[in-house]
Amino acid sequence: MTNRVEFVSNLRVEGLIRSTAGKIFSAEFVKKDGSTRLMNARIGVKKGVIGTGSPNGLNTTAVKVYDVQARGFRQINLDTVRWVKIGGVKYLVTG
Repeated sequence: MTNRVEFVSNLRVEGLIRSTAGKIFSAEFVKKDGSTRLMNARIGVKKGVIGTGSPNGLNTTAVKVYDVQARGFRQINLDTVRWVKIGGVKYLVTG
């Protein structure tokens, strides 16, 4: 595994997250209340989905993910992501 660092725009973050195709990744972002959150997450998890909750299309600047540590679904606000780490590469968001 490499320890590379790359700089990306916040417009590219969603594509990077979607490219994980269900593999675990890490992300740091600022929550609605202003606190910082570090999360290990996956996309594409279907187990436990019961069809309630807000539809993903409601907030277009967020990606619905499964929080591996909390064992529940959460949303990552793409506008406040500081970095994501995918496959050993840390992508720092420059804005």
